[in-house]
Amino acid sequence: MTVSRRRFLQASAAAAASAALSEPGAFAQRPDRPNVLVVIVDSLRADAVYDRAIRTPNIDALVRQGLRFPNAYPEAMPTVPARNSILSGRRVFPFRGWHDYQGLIQAPGWSPLRNVQRALPSVLRRAGYWTAYVTDNPFLGFSKTYAPLRQSVNRFARTGGQIGGLRPVSSVPERILNHWLHPSSYDAKTRLRVGYYLANSRSWEDPQKTYAGRVFSNALEVLDDAAKQRPFALIVDTYEPHEPWTPPPKFLKIYGDPDWRGPEPGMLRYGRASNWLGAGERGAVLSRIRDLYAAEVTMTDLWLGRLLDRVHDMELERETVILLVSDHGVLLGEHGWTGKIQTALYPALINVPFIVVDPARRHAGRSSDFYASTHDVAPTVLSMAGVDAPEAMTGADLSRPFRGRRLPERPFAYGGYSDSFFIRNERWALWGYNRPSNFRLFDLENDPGQYNDVSGRYPSVVNDLYGKVLARAGGKLPWYGGI
Repeated sequence: MTVSRRRFLQASAAAAASAALSEPGAFAQRPDRPNVLVVIVDSLRADAVYDRAIRTPNIDALVRQGLRFPNAYPEAMPTVPARNSILSGRRVFPFRGWHDYQGLIQAPGWSPLRNVQRALPSVLRRAGYWTAYVTDNPFLGFSKTYAPLRQSVNRFARTGGQIGGLRPVSSVPERILNHWLHPSSYDAKTRLRVGYYLANSRSWEDPQKTYAGRVFSNALEVLDDAAKQRPFALIVDTYEPHEPWTPPPKFLKIYGDPDWRGPEPGMLRYGRASNWLGAGERGAVLSRIRDLYAAEVTMTDLWLGRLLDRVHDMELERETVILLVSDHGVLLGEHGWTGKIQTALYPALINVPFIVVDPARRHAGRSSDFYASTHDVAPTVLSMAGVDAPEAMTGADLSRPFRGRRLPERPFAYGGYSDSFFIRNERWALWGYNRPSNFRLFDLENDPGQYNDVSGRYPSVVNDLYGKVLARAGGKLPWYGGI
């Protein structure tokens, strides 16, 4: 642990202790508006942060400093739909009127961000904020459909190579490429995906060349400029720990089996684990996949810590709103599934961390059982910045408790992934196809692990919950089953 990190962790405790002395109506000790730092971490499961099974000391520090929402469920998934929700401040599920867009994946919800001028970065910029976006997200960073977003901020810093790049796969030594290609998931497409990833990061040469390292290094440079332009709004959007998982050895050693030999399962297949892993190898490979994921999370947390250290060293903590959120999780063998599956909407996939840190550290270390979601990010940030949110933003302002106000009523979480929907409340969890069919219902009171589908026993509960989704979504849900 570095000296600066000790200062950061100690500062969080000191700030929390002094929070009671702060003025209840002020978000910062400075007379001007607070800065904003939004961190989006791709594929970060809530249990990876809250259950302490994975080492995340810097996110843990944010948990101690901020107000966390353990019941956070993205209202639209996966990658691009979730970011549209985060940036627009409005629900984007159900994905009505969707069609295929060049440069994006051909799946419902993968659409450009609409009304960029009413999205979070543009609203803050018009309010006088210096705005920046730092990412290695291959879609927001490079798709032509996201050019308006890139042009809407003062500075957009992007890192390429996640799914393709200037350096060819042939630039990766065979021994390196083969090390990260496990026979269980090997095919030409996987070889190309992992090959481009390695070719354009070259993380085996230097851990700082990992994508997380490059994104947060870029963020450090941008922060130096941002601090001269206060108030600033900086969004740091890291694609890690999205697969492929190729963590440097020092991180994998924390979790990995020292007796593991042979190639690493750096990529998993999406679907039932039994469809691509034989019974004899399934347990060992899935265990190794979880180790690789944990190592990637810890590595990403370390780089986040470098950014938080800089915020501390520049004495910006007491004048900066910090918000951390993820777009979705990932199934690592739970319930027999791996990857991101629209027909397996278990918590490992749809429950994400959501942490809001007030500059005065009010409500530090507290937890709210409110059903938070991705479309709450923009209204929350704007409220804390003292900027009026556009009427088009339908999310909730999660900073209300900092001002002694109650959060609005939200008795359940609902949303969707591709052609499927989900809804959860304290007692029940339901998902199914939009059309509707393929219902799965779980009694959370008697089966919190969601192992027993009871949809056949409780058809009235299914109808009631599905009816609530239809009512909130404005009628019949779209179905694109032919895609």
